[in-house]
Amino acid sequence: MNDLPLVAVTMGDPAGVGREIIVKSLAGPEPWEVSRPIVIGDARALEDAARVCALDLTINPVAEPKAGRFRRGTVDVIDLANVDFESFEWGRVQAGCGKAAYEYIESSVKLAMSGAVAAVATAPINKEALKVGGINFIGHTEIFGGLTKTVDPLTMFETRNLRVFFLTRHVSLREACKLVTKERILEALARCRTALDGLGLKGGTIAVAGLNPHSGEHGLFGSEEVDEVEPAVREAQKRGMNVAGPIGADSVFHQALTGKYAAVLSLYHDQGHIACKTLDFDRTISLTLGMPILRTSVDHGTAFDIAGSGKASGVSMTEAILVAAKYAPIFSR
Repeated sequence: MNDLPLVAVTMGDPAGVGREIIVKSLAGPEPWEVSRPIVIGDARALEDAARVCALDLTINPVAEPKAGRFRRGTVDVIDLANVDFESFEWGRVQAGCGKAAYEYIESSVKLAMSGAVAAVATAPINKEALKVGGINFIGHTEIFGGLTKTVDPLTMFETRNLRVFFLTRHVSLREACKLVTKERILEALARCRTALDGLGLKGGTIAVAGLNPHSGEHGLFGSEEVDEVEPAVREAQKRGMNVAGPIGADSVFHQALTGKYAAVLSLYHDQGHIACKTLDFDRTISLTLGMPILRTSVDHGTAFDIAGSGKASGVSMTEAILVAAKYAPIFSR
């Protein structure tokens, strides 16, 4: 057990389902088979979550990760004791919860940067709660980038055998189309190649998804492929990168899933999200790469509508821990 990687699990927004999916995940056998999970959160909040989920768990506050018991039936937690239960409400945007969620992430980054944990797996946070809590970041990726001093961290989804990168993230569809340029695609492909190599996935082909129907049919349905995507792919190939495309978005994700491509570069947010989440919503895991530490995450939100009911599934949290453990040895060398 002592040779398994230590994985910090951040509790997320206390008003959301994060703590419920954590206790459900850690009540099962899978995380313990590959990791030593240590929660960064609030001990009382976890006890409450175990009660809500009707789970017989011992919540064990510890001062540092290596002090955990690391056995099934016990949830080891670095207790920041930062949830104000006098004013707390399940399923509602609250400034205190946004601030608490940020503090869990901040603590996890310090532990990972110091080598005290091998990776971080995060439960969901709420962007609105961050804002009212005075946290000047829009989401997880931006927080991790800021705390690790990483400019523009790279997001990759892993769902079964499908890996997807994103050229653009949280911008409008109109703005995303404007950002599909030769220069940005070239830069993204180089970063994707580096990220895959860093994960031990060397040599496989990266496919670039088409933007328009049927990749524009040589300009019939839009000029972006002809003007920007195809020149970027040709230039990447000249530079020695194993790249293909543009390939119609209605085919490329299936082809990658069946092993033809190592990964797909999605040109906008929903293009890749829909493919992954339709394939397996619960097992779509987000990896934040290009940083000195590894972060994985469930890819669903705080689900305020069911928070506190015990209904949320722990499958995605389990998968996030498993993926963190899978790649952690690479980051802790």
